[in-house]
Amino acid sequence: MSGVWSRRSVLAWVALSCNCTQAGAEKKAALADAVTSYLPRTLEALENGLIDEGMASKVFEATACASREVAAEVDSRLTFENKNPGSLRRMANSLLMRVDPEGYEARRRAKTAARMVEIRHGDHGSSTLFAELPSDRAQAIYALCDRYALDKKRQGDVRTTDQLRADGLVELCLGGECGGKPTAQLFVYIDLPTLMGLRNNPAELAGCGEISPEMAREIAFDPNSVWNRIVSEPMTGLPVDMGRKSYRPSAGMRRYVQVLHRTCYLPGCFRPAQYSDLDHIQPWSEGGGTDKVNFRPFCRMHHGLCDEPGWEFHTDDDGTITVTTPDGRTYTEKPTGFC
Repeated sequence: MSGVWSRRSVLAWVALSCNCTQAGAEKKAALADAVTSYLPRTLEALENGLIDEGMASKVFEATACASREVAAEVDSRLTFENKNPGSLRRMANSLLMRVDPEGYEARRRAKTAARMVEIRHGDHGSSTLFAELPSDRAQAIYALCDRYALDKKRQGDVRTTDQLRADGLVELCLGGECGGKPTAQLFVYIDLPTLMGLRNNPAELAGCGEISPEMAREIAFDPNSVWNRIVSEPMTGLPVDMGRKSYRPSAGMRRYVQVLHRTCYLPGCFRPAQYSDLDHIQPWSEGGGTDKVNFRPFCRMHHGLCDEPGWEFHTDDDGTITVTTPDGRTYTEKPTGFC
């Protein structure tokens, strides 16, 4: 076949060549158009093997709602080293919010207005329930189901954590033993000038990522909000060091470390710190103190890495984290909330 191909021909060829559906071919074609026209750095990272097609799609999906000029500006500011799909999506969204704050807020409000619930019936008596919700509501529901699962596990329940989260959601919706009571610890981080409306810096929902200042203020001042408002100014009542009097941290110190680090200590893991274990940076057995500077939060899965051979974790005085893997590679990151 020679000459200019029609769009229909191109899509049919892509579907056949890639063994995908028509819809899949359309997505691949749209991605190809984007990276070869206005996402050049994403294309470069793809060609150099820093990211794969799925990660490139994260950039495209995050910026497809904006103009090509805005998307190109976001693309020019992206960094791709040591990123997983989740962290790359977060970065693209954060940059989009900064490059086009008015457009971002307009799209957020439009997405909120388009909230919906959908059911897709599957095989063997199983169905999937989808809910398109504002991020704070979705994160709150998930956190509540997660807390339900953890509480049940502590009581010796033999169901898997996924089963318990699902059963907790059912009980919440159908009036079971959860009773609709918000037992989860939820955090929204915002700086004081932004909270007062003097600035418009992005805020953060723990476990979700950065959100617009308008959304953060809505959450912070909502009298019915179950989120804890964390203001990034020196606050009274923060825990002081406990020295070596106790191996286990107090409730106040645990809360301080959770607020400080926000998510799991391992770069690329976004599990909220309030659902993580606290680990001594300098081991207790080697003289490490039980104090706010000697703790780091790990989710249960990644906490086990501390005892795996070859894994090393180092924290500089400024909070910079360096993780060394068994093959000698290092990954460095500064926690978002570190002061």
